[in-house]
Amino acid sequence: MKPKQLWLVIAGLILLNCITAVIFFSKSVGVSGSGVSGEEVATIGNDSISRQSWLNELEERYGQDVLRDMIDQKVIEQMADKYKISIPKKEIDQELRMNQMMYTSNGKDKPADQKKWRQQIKSNLLLDDILTKDVVVSNKEIKTYYDRNKSLFNIPESFHLSHIVVNSMAEAKKAVKELSGGSSFRALAMERSIDEFSSNLGGDIGFVSDEDERYPAQYIKEAKKLKKGQWSKPIKTDQGYAIILLQDKVKGQTYSYQDVKNQIRRQIALDQMKTPVTARTFWDEAKVNWFYGNKKDN
Repeated sequence: MKPKQLWLVIAGLILLNCITAVIFFSKSVGVSGSGVSGEEVATIGNDSISRQSWLNELEERYGQDVLRDMIDQKVIEQMADKYKISIPKKEIDQELRMNQMMYTSNGKDKPADQKKWRQQIKSNLLLDDILTKDVVVSNKEIKTYYDRNKSLFNIPESFHLSHIVVNSMAEAKKAVKELSGGSSFRALAMERSIDEFSSNLGGDIGFVSDEDERYPAQYIKEAKKLKKGQWSKPIKTDQGYAIILLQDKVKGQTYSYQDVKNQIRRQIALDQMKTPVTARTFWDEAKVNWFYGNKKDN
């Protein structure tokens, strides 16, 4: 998957999270235990913010984008049914794995996002197939692309890690003791870690493999000994001492030509078309009529 497609996945996840938030907000009837009534979401001294004004603000800021994304999802589903296009689970798994290898932490807990991530990948693949359904790509073109880019389909064993970096062994031992006592790894990373970027994300550093030079080789060596949810003993680094937490593990795999043939066909076809990858291409065909008007680019 090219970087452009990865950003489409990330953008889709953000919009899906907005949808979830708006739905939750619209169903909210107040804040439990806060003393705020069902008609108010906040009080500031003698002033207050009403639930309705809050929802109006949410709609004003995000309503059009969220609704447009919801329409796009429905359009993709309808066009896929119309043209009898489906995506095998195996291909979704492959794309997810390749996405994970490029994943740079954004502070979210991946297990909670996994379902949405898979759904967005499926939607993207369906859209690609719908857009390129009439594009002819020869087997020779596909095989040539594969032979020239085999390294893209070689997925190394990788580990989704978080870390806490401190200045001394004494601090590292103290952190391990607190973790053993039930303290949150995320909270300790935010409070104690001297790695400012990852500390803001609860220590999350994304997926790391043997080929990654950003972190000490000892990280991988220790990660291989851990089970999901386990943390390591203190590791000496150039910055000080680190404790790593294994969040997830992806086994290494090399995909054959047959495994990725459809994926390559999509990419070549999209490159040939040189048109935006958007479901809005099919809004007229799907007879979309929406709250913000009939123009696709409103």
